[in-house]
Amino acid sequence: MARSLVDLLTEHADRQPDRTAYRFLVTGESDGEVRELSYRALATRSRAIAAWLQDRGLAGSRAMLLYPPGLEFVCGFLGCLAAGVTAVPGVPPQGRSDNRRALNRMRRLIDDADAGVVLGGRETIAALDGMAAHLPDLADVPRVATEDIPDEAAASWREPGVGEGDLAFLQYTSGSTSAPRGVMVTHGNLMDNERVLTRQMGHTPEILAEHADELFVSWLPVYHDMGLIAPVLNTFYLGATSTLFSPLHFLQRPDRWLTAVSRYRPYSSGGPNFAYELALKHATPAFVDGLDLSAWKLAFNGAEPVRPATLRRFADTFGPAGFRRDALYPCYGLAEATLMVSGGPVDAPPVLLDAAEAGRPRLDPADAAAVGCGRPGEGVTVAVADPERKVELADGETGEIWVAGASVAKGYWRNAVATRETFRAAFAPGPDGTRREGRFLRTGDLGFLRGGELFVTGRLKDLMVLDGRNHYPQDLELAAESAHPALRPGCTAAFSVDGGAEGERPVLVAETEGDMAGEAEKIADAVRAAVGDACGLPVHDVVLVRPGTIPKTSSGKIQRRATRTAYLGGTLAVLEAPVMS
Repeated sequence: MARSLVDLLTEHADRQPDRTAYRFLVTGESDGEVRELSYRALATRSRAIAAWLQDRGLAGSRAMLLYPPGLEFVCGFLGCLAAGVTAVPGVPPQGRSDNRRALNRMRRLIDDADAGVVLGGRETIAALDGMAAHLPDLADVPRVATEDIPDEAAASWREPGVGEGDLAFLQYTSGSTSAPRGVMVTHGNLMDNERVLTRQMGHTPEILAEHADELFVSWLPVYHDMGLIAPVLNTFYLGATSTLFSPLHFLQRPDRWLTAVSRYRPYSSGGPNFAYELALKHATPAFVDGLDLSAWKLAFNGAEPVRPATLRRFADTFGPAGFRRDALYPCYGLAEATLMVSGGPVDAPPVLLDAAEAGRPRLDPADAAAVGCGRPGEGVTVAVADPERKVELADGETGEIWVAGASVAKGYWRNAVATRETFRAAFAPGPDGTRREGRFLRTGDLGFLRGGELFVTGRLKDLMVLDGRNHYPQDLELAAESAHPALRPGCTAAFSVDGGAEGERPVLVAETEGDMAGEAEKIADAVRAAVGDACGLPVHDVVLVRPGTIPKTSSGKIQRRATRTAYLGGTLAVLEAPVMS
């Protein structure tokens, strides 16, 4: 039995050398240029990179991975694991509109990880070589374009002898509420979470056989936990085949996603809620009529709040193309638990609570019900705690989600204080003197359990206390976006500011479709009315901004604190002066 993903390099190459592991749609088009990588070629390339690292004495060090979308990232990542080197996935700075921001993040990550080498594509490495003279902290770090490492180098590869407790990679969090931290994921964490993911998603040998081993179609960024652990590594874990393409190509043309699903007929595909909204925006009758989504049996939705209205509209819109409502699969996970924590049963519709059951009676029952994110995977323990008293809460009570199990990562890289606070939580005794034993991961997410089903309601640090009542920013954002068709779905940020004598008051910052400056006052009034009606709150300020203004994490989560900082600093790309109440 394989003890690590490294063992599977040999196993797959021996058992199915000619099977395609990954195909990459170079232009994002299903009928365009396609590059494929067999399991034999994957093993050869990974071992060649591993041997290069071993020959330079880099075993035990960290390697920064800076690849453009493509198959070479997979070879580089597995090459690090096969060399006993800790991989650090990152985002290459060139070719991005926010180049300076990406460059600064890259520098911070290289410095924080104390990277001993940078691996990347030829263009990335050439760009870094050109920057080295202006980046003294980068000048001394070796850099290599791994395409230039010859296959023949694989002959000198040596088994690294990694154990379950050894680090496999550092997954830097996307920083939705704090500065990015390197989550230490061990080889044992990886193997356990691949087991959890496989069982929860129903990736059985029978299912693979039914789908001719076509497992995923994915545009998700591979440097982020959802795109890496699920489509990339679960494919490798099972020896299946998956189709990948660039996130940029998806954002440019969201219809490419479902076109690829229709063409390659995988069992699984998915993304954050905003991806489903983008797909809906491009769902013309002619487009839907040309699709066949009948083979798509698991449409996972996670990484940000799952909206019931999105699920309903997606199933209704793409039902004529063969999409099944039972394929919708809300799930919950986070980098600190490697990835997957919970997911619903396969071939069953999502569990929904109406607004009253979810404790939000003022909200529109059609759009504001809580969505169940399934039950914890086998071997994963989920509990809900009062974040202040650290006592376990009863079924149905909302508190902080705590997680335990073999998938929970080792901690934060070189941050003992944060590791102790986040990964070493323990329950205090309850009123009857008993308590749940063990150490838990504090997720920072709010939610509740109901009959074993997990419902995620928001982020602890984003919760707003207004007029003595708790309010989730997602509720205000959803109400605002429904107020006017010009507002972009998933592109609204709600937060509170000091309203002086009135106390904390809510602010809404919302992106509009195109230049709607002439309609700004009308849209703002509609937002105020919608939020007042749904949440019972007077809005302090409504700010309409241009598309792409609101900062998001790499997984698409709204960065509310960063938006608040920009609002207070007056740096938002506002359509016109804010409309004050």
